[in-house]
Amino acid sequence: MSVLVNSLFQETLLACQRVYAVSDATPLEAMRDTSLPFRLFLKREDLGPIKSYKWRGAYNRMALMNKAEQAHGVITASAGNHAQGVALAASLLGIHARVFMPRSTPEVKKTAVENFGGEYVDIVLQGDSYDESSLAATTEAKHSPRTFIHPYDDLQVMGGQGTLAVEIAKAAKAPFHAAMLQIGGGGMAAGVACWLKRQYPGICIIGVEGEEQASMGAAHAHGQPTTLDQMDIFCDGTAVRCAGDLPFRVCEEVVDEYMTVTNGEVCWAMQRLWDANRIITETSGALGVAAALKLGDRLCGQNVLSVLSGANIDFGMLGYVARSSNIGGATRRHLRVCIEEKQGAFLRLLEDIFAECNIVDLQYGKTDPAKAWYTIGVAVPEETLREVRLRLAKANIAWEEVTGSAEVAFRVIRHERALMNNPVFLNLDFYERPGALHDFLKEHVVALSGDICYFNYTYTAERVGHALLGIEFETDPQREKFLATLPMRGSGFRSCRTVSIP
Repeated sequence: MSVLVNSLFQETLLACQRVYAVSDATPLEAMRDTSLPFRLFLKREDLGPIKSYKWRGAYNRMALMNKAEQAHGVITASAGNHAQGVALAASLLGIHARVFMPRSTPEVKKTAVENFGGEYVDIVLQGDSYDESSLAATTEAKHSPRTFIHPYDDLQVMGGQGTLAVEIAKAAKAPFHAAMLQIGGGGMAAGVACWLKRQYPGICIIGVEGEEQASMGAAHAHGQPTTLDQMDIFCDGTAVRCAGDLPFRVCEEVVDEYMTVTNGEVCWAMQRLWDANRIITETSGALGVAAALKLGDRLCGQNVLSVLSGANIDFGMLGYVARSSNIGGATRRHLRVCIEEKQGAFLRLLEDIFAECNIVDLQYGKTDPAKAWYTIGVAVPEETLREVRLRLAKANIAWEEVTGSAEVAFRVIRHERALMNNPVFLNLDFYERPGALHDFLKEHVVALSGDICYFNYTYTAERVGHALLGIEFETDPQREKFLATLPMRGSGFRSCRTVSIP
């Protein structure tokens, strides 16, 4: 081990004397999911005093300041969690802190900084990313007597983060074979990996990054920290354009490999955490679990560690996470399928092609008098998807995959109202069970000579599905008969009511 790694190990030992004056150890919890081919253990940093591990490094660094430094105060930059750690330390130590945060910081994190810091903290919203906020903070720090508290590129901060690994080693009942450590700037990964390598010499340390924010992976590839040109901020807690110099040097010694995960894989990991342990993490907090799920059988039979690094997620983001997760372990894909624009054609499509599929999204608007293009989202295993493709080919039905397209993501449903004959629009609430929607269409639409001209439905994980359904009729008497016989509720659906669409 190098002098730097040995120094970090010693800093972690010394940090233990300080951080436990603030909080007890966070739990180490097994993930209760019997379908996993490995044993996954979760370090619950989401249960710490600021719902993130970041307080450890911030408090350790600030507790080392002398009287003169404390009197001048501190300055820092953060996307949220480090800011909360500085705010907590400031209030506990009586040190004034000036905190720069991006304008895009989730409201829950800004409010938390105010609550933890109180009168000791001033928030400065600057820039649209952490890097822009950090540049503003460091520029001001050069002309200020305040001490700059770096969120990750500081040995004492890294040592503070490393204390969570001390707790892991004390709580673990058996050695770990692998650890999946998320990386933003790299401070936590460096501190934790440094300690784990001493405790478990044979452990495989895997650094995990978001697919479009892999700054440490880029540093590893280039031999030095490298600034990313473009960066995704879905996992906002790890959205760092350039890895820290000190963390990079440590990680080069103690991290065995790097891997990336997609936003969809992160959302799926968050769903699995909820399903198994009723845990809600922030997006960055689930990176390690996402990586473990992705590796799957490679970890078969092993004891695997993941750090749930935080739970500071904006409530409004949960809807997107739910829509983006792979429902039930299946793969969510969207197909645009072309069928004849005639009565009963869509129902036959459901019966003949998508009979065994879990349909989670349906988008259609009439734009052509002869052809209908339906966008159908399915959550199915890969083998089922292959069977669907074969059925489409055998039936000579044109189709294309549109997963991830702008039209799907933003639900752009084109339609030509002038092409719709005597339309009726319904707000349909049907029970989310196989066959419920099919039965409604067959019994109440096709049986009364109606045809689909508009469909807008997406799975919401409720027991009741909600759809905006447009139905057209060749004649006005057929339309009136349909309206006269349409029940408000019935088998398979809870309510059905007409709505006015301009």
